[in-house]
Amino acid sequence: MDFALSDDQQAFVESARAFSQGVLAPKAAEWDASSHFPVAELAQAGELGFMGMYTPESAGGLALSRLDASLIVEELAKGCTTTAAFLTIHNMATSMIGKYCRQEVIDAWCPELVMGSRLASYCLTEPGAGSDAASLRTSATSDGDDYLVNGSKVFISGAGETDVLVVMLRTGDAGPKGVTAVLIPADAEGVSYGKKEEKMGWNAQPTRMVSFDNVRVPKGNRLGEEGQGFAIAMEGLDGGRINIATCSVGTAQQALEEAVAYVQERKQFNTAIADFQATQFKLADMATELVAARQMIRLAAWKLDNKDSQATTYCAMAKRFATDVGFEVCNDALQLYGGYGYIKEYPMERHVRDTRVHQILEGTNEIMRVIISRRLLMEGALEVIQ
Repeated sequence: MDFALSDDQQAFVESARAFSQGVLAPKAAEWDASSHFPVAELAQAGELGFMGMYTPESAGGLALSRLDASLIVEELAKGCTTTAAFLTIHNMATSMIGKYCRQEVIDAWCPELVMGSRLASYCLTEPGAGSDAASLRTSATSDGDDYLVNGSKVFISGAGETDVLVVMLRTGDAGPKGVTAVLIPADAEGVSYGKKEEKMGWNAQPTRMVSFDNVRVPKGNRLGEEGQGFAIAMEGLDGGRINIATCSVGTAQQALEEAVAYVQERKQFNTAIADFQATQFKLADMATELVAARQMIRLAAWKLDNKDSQATTYCAMAKRFATDVGFEVCNDALQLYGGYGYIKEYPMERHVRDTRVHQILEGTNEIMRVIISRRLLMEGALEVIQ
């Protein structure tokens, strides 16, 4: 069991770190304050291959493993949590198109998507169903060679400013077998967008409702077969949970590094606060939890890459643990800054705001607990934890 990174993996990390420190970090606070969506910088990420990380090579992507991609995402999140998170959503949608669409659709969309000159949104969540793909109601009714799409999606990242939507729709009866995935151009007639949501965090990417009113879409834009959408969505959620967990760890790592530097400079009672035992104990706990979270993510990614039967459970575990740890580490780092941590001149309050949403996305952490406990009860602890 070798935990060391390969030469290729180390090269991925170094490339992502250079981009993160040179392009994302200097602008992250400004983007957050002005709610600026950094489209130009996402295109720069595309030039490095970061917009098509696990899209198949046949569609122009890098076809990286989920473990390799997580190494890149962690470094990007250290520079700008929000931009890194959107980048992972774009990667998920682009990889689905590259893997499941017909060749003519892949040829029409993927070359620009993997370069970041066009952007993708993923549309699963609905007002009444959340991320429960089996319960969605937005419909696609057959009309000759087309579908007529009606309904709405909420909390869609990038909506209104992206170019294409990967949408989960109901084409059949209730339940998972009636769900189909379809590609819809973002400017298709009948597609409309709600107001830009004002959020606690993730301000450098827009979030809107997307509504579909008799949107005509060729059946040739389908991903896979009718009824395959639920399986595609579940595959996306497993990877998405690794992604969002990794964004938490990357941000928390940055917060820890900043806190370690700060406590060595800040003095109270003529003594650096780093010399107080309470500070040292807090830093030790933060570092230990962070390492544990990172290793859990990498284990889950490895299981997903190797199609392990327990991959879904471990992705849920990693998401639950790492997003909780990431938020707590950022919150503890803010506490070490004292009153300065609460001021926007310093990055700590942004780290806290941006990581808080990770505990909610891709299924809340309460849902993660349900997934894990059900598997334990069905198969036994020894079968799951090994």
